[in-house]
Amino acid sequence: MMNDQYYMQLALDLAASAKGKTNPNPLVGAVIVKDGSIVGTGLHRKAGEPHAEVHAFRMAGEHAKDATLYVTLEPCSHFGKTPPCADLVKESGVKRVVVAMEDPNPAVAGRGIKRLRDAGIEVEVGLLEEEARRLNERFIHNMVTSLPYVISKFAMTLDGKIATYNGHSQWITGTEARKDVHELRNEVDAILVGVGTVLKDNPALTTRLTDHPGKNPIRIILDRQLRTPLDAQILQTDSARTIIVTAQGQEENTKVFKNTGAEFIYVPLVDGKLDLQRMLEELYKLNITDLLVEGGGEVNASFLRHNLIQKYLVYVAPKVLGGRHSVTPFTGADVETINAAVLLDFAEIEKIGEDLRITAYPKEG
Repeated sequence: MMNDQYYMQLALDLAASAKGKTNPNPLVGAVIVKDGSIVGTGLHRKAGEPHAEVHAFRMAGEHAKDATLYVTLEPCSHFGKTPPCADLVKESGVKRVVVAMEDPNPAVAGRGIKRLRDAGIEVEVGLLEEEARRLNERFIHNMVTSLPYVISKFAMTLDGKIATYNGHSQWITGTEARKDVHELRNEVDAILVGVGTVLKDNPALTTRLTDHPGKNPIRIILDRQLRTPLDAQILQTDSARTIIVTAQGQEENTKVFKNTGAEFIYVPLVDGKLDLQRMLEELYKLNITDLLVEGGGEVNASFLRHNLIQKYLVYVAPKVLGGRHSVTPFTGADVETINAAVLLDFAEIEKIGEDLRITAYPKEG
């Protein structure tokens, strides 16, 4: 027999199918059940389009009366591009609402739930909440910090090397893992590398999918001294925006890039390096809600030591490279004791083709 958990999981699965399409909005799914039968389903498909509840109630029609609504996020209680979903739920005639999690926005959390309860509707909150929060980890971070959600992605051998001593790295992982990375690029707003990666690999940083269309993320280059070549692929490819982050005081020197279409963000230097915190603040003002960092060891280390990474996606190949001078994922300043290590929680380990994909998060507390 189907139960509450089954229907909520279905709503979560519906929501997850729109990954990368709803930014800056959350992923939301809704399922309406009456007398043991599903009479309506919906998801928020794209920012600016109707919310999940709207689609579900349109499908259910008059069958929504006395039904149960399962929704992955508290129905909104404010006017945005669409009317409040809490009012729609009130008017639908449902007798029970099961909500996975409250709205993480401190200014509105709980208001939609209160509005429903004040209308006499039975409301239960917290079913599969952990799964719902993980699904909307980007949105929650945005609401709490007003900063992009930063994902550190890298591929390495079993002994923790990302390249040989001379920088050769193609290819550490297999075809399936590389395809998985392009699916990830398809979901995020922006991808970031350092100018060293541009000089060494001359990447396009576009999304290349073979079985369905994909979107190209905004490309971001950390380039303190404006060393990006004018003929670099990342500047010649017009299928996506390119933003170069450089130091304040470089405004005059960026004029040589005038015909490339590149945009610029100017930030202060901190200890001789670009201020990444200020950069994130500026990127969020440009509606960039999540950021995939694909930099080398120095770039990765800068994000690590400033505690700016919210998620790690590590692809581990069944290879051992060895070598005293082979390149590691994080370089930067040395630490003296193991106690200085950044502690992580492994959330998931999955085999992708011949490789492993490890999902990890900074340990809380």
